[in-house]
Amino acid sequence: MSEMITADLVDLELDLSAETKEAAARSLAARMVALGRVTDLEGFLADVAAREAQMPTGLDGGIGIPHCRSAHVTEPTLAFGRSARGIDFGAPDGPADLIFLIAAPAGADDAHLTILSSLARHLMDAEFTGALRSAEDADAAAALISGEDRAASAREASGAREACEAPGTSADSEAPATPSATPDTGAPATPETATSDAPATPATAAEPFRVVAVTSCPTGIAHTYMAAESLENAAREAGVEITVETQGSAGFTRLDPAVIAAADGVVFAHDVPVRDKERFAGKPTVDVGVKAGINRPAELLTEVRDKAARGETTAPTGPTPVDNAGDSGDGYGTKLRKWLMSGVSYMVPFVAAGGLLIALGFAIGGWKIDKAPSVAEHFIWTDHTSWAALLFQIGGLAFAFLVPVLAGYIAYGMADRPGLVPGFVGGSVAVTINAGFLGGLAAGLLAGAVVMGIQRVRIPAVLRGIMPVVVIPLISSAVVGFLMFLVVGKPIASLQSALTDWLEGLSGANAVILGIILGLMMCFDLGGPLNKVAYAFAIGGLTHPTDGSLKVMAAAMAAGMVPPLAMALATTVRGRLFTKTERENGKAAWFLGASFITEGAIPFAAADPLRVIPASMAGGAVTGALSMAFGCTLRAPHGGVFVVPLIGQPLLYLVAIAAGVCVSTAVVVLLKGARKTTPSGPADEAAPAEERVAATV
Repeated sequence: MSEMITADLVDLELDLSAETKEAAARSLAARMVALGRVTDLEGFLADVAAREAQMPTGLDGGIGIPHCRSAHVTEPTLAFGRSARGIDFGAPDGPADLIFLIAAPAGADDAHLTILSSLARHLMDAEFTGALRSAEDADAAAALISGEDRAASAREASGAREACEAPGTSADSEAPATPSATPDTGAPATPETATSDAPATPATAAEPFRVVAVTSCPTGIAHTYMAAESLENAAREAGVEITVETQGSAGFTRLDPAVIAAADGVVFAHDVPVRDKERFAGKPTVDVGVKAGINRPAELLTEVRDKAARGETTAPTGPTPVDNAGDSGDGYGTKLRKWLMSGVSYMVPFVAAGGLLIALGFAIGGWKIDKAPSVAEHFIWTDHTSWAALLFQIGGLAFAFLVPVLAGYIAYGMADRPGLVPGFVGGSVAVTINAGFLGGLAAGLLAGAVVMGIQRVRIPAVLRGIMPVVVIPLISSAVVGFLMFLVVGKPIASLQSALTDWLEGLSGANAVILGIILGLMMCFDLGGPLNKVAYAFAIGGLTHPTDGSLKVMAAAMAAGMVPPLAMALATTVRGRLFTKTERENGKAAWFLGASFITEGAIPFAAADPLRVIPASMAGGAVTGALSMAFGCTLRAPHGGVFVVPLIGQPLLYLVAIAAGVCVSTAVVVLLKGARKTTPSGPADEAAPAEERVAATV
């Protein structure tokens, strides 16, 4: 660890240079760049932001731990900053005053990741964080973090114990890859728990309640091991025997099958799939996100104990896989949104690949390329039309997967892998009976519900091994196929046909109103769920393209380009209203907006949502309305300005985009300019506390 952090990587007055989490990450990352640990500051910060977007990295107790694996990192590195004012990293209990920026190379070796994981565990130790808060200089803080101070303390404690007991394990020597900690092992995970084994004595006289747990997070460096440590500490206090399997970046050691067999309950605290989940079949199970394992471990242990007392068991392929990972308290509406977004997120790559190949086919071979014979039977190597037909037909095959993939992964979001087979079958039926996009949605929800229902049936232990592979796919596929062919499929096909006819007949005021709605949705959350709903509606029409559905696709893409382009223009014409970081982000936003990557405006919205989001929505509504009014059409589902030659009315299409960009730019400049004249001072200076709170909301 001493190689990963030095005094040069410590800033005990971070609040003097940073007010937001983005600025804090930039300030600490700049120290890494100065030491040659990071080669590309902007690229690394983009990776940090991407990880932050997956889940906030703020933890209870005033800790922020932004981290990522990045190709721009030369060696595992840790930077530490302390903020007297506090910086918001999304923790439930407020801003963080201890900020750790962890940078791991894309191919970091297990030894280094294990050390970083050990640090993550120590962050759950109040004595450790208290010592950091009182450290007087950078050298002392670096020594404490690197383990030099902890190692010295552990050696002193070990020497004092040698006369009366065998030496224990120092806090500094634990191996996070196999974080097994039970009440009667006598191997504490942190110094503060060195004498916490005594309460376990009564539990060993009677049969202790045994729990096995799995923790994991997308990066596998910090939250994975902090959740494990938190669960182990809570188990010691509750007299529960627990063994935790951490599935992190440093690899993982599978729990002993005998330990799993003897367990009375299972806790999954994860934001990525639990590997080999079927090992835990038939056990009472609590399945939550990794942050729940950190923030409320005692509640999870109580919950799994209560489930065991009631005799509840959960199949290993239960209703909370990675795409649905979250707290068990999620309402049905939240769960439904996650299930639908699961299907859409897996469908989008097929949309991009298939749609752009089709667009290239049209661009090279003309609008009649869809009438070309199969290239498997007729292909001339020197004929550009044959190559155009090849691209078009490959794209068509990719596009044919849209509805089955949508249905399959909605079912996967509900019921994990057993939902895939009936989901794909139901989606294929939807295509066969012309139920289209709506049929795919219904098929996915039906498939997931059927599988979840089957999983609730109690079965003999001898049959559990074949359930996920044979029984569930067989029964669920038959049921979903029956329902789609004979019950719900035809009404949905009629509704799909009516929707297609309605789009085809749109004109005048009705078309403009639809364009406004699409524009508002595309710009409301900048790539979030509402944006994805509008985009999914647009690309759903491309499965059976008509003049109306092509207009919808054009309006959706045009509106989605507006927010990043507007922010780029605003930082150019009124740069003094934006921070230095925002001005740098504005340069990248030109390309992101031109490429139809709405997420390019997220850094601006995160820093100032009350001004950026309304401005973006205003411009998006204008662009959507003008695109529909001009009758612009689009056959490609993605590509931005790079597919303008494939757009009907291309010049008017660019006019619509330019108009929306100008409107958004004017609104955001006006709103930020009004703030600039208030007593809060320039945008780069510290804003009042009320405004900072509003911005984080």
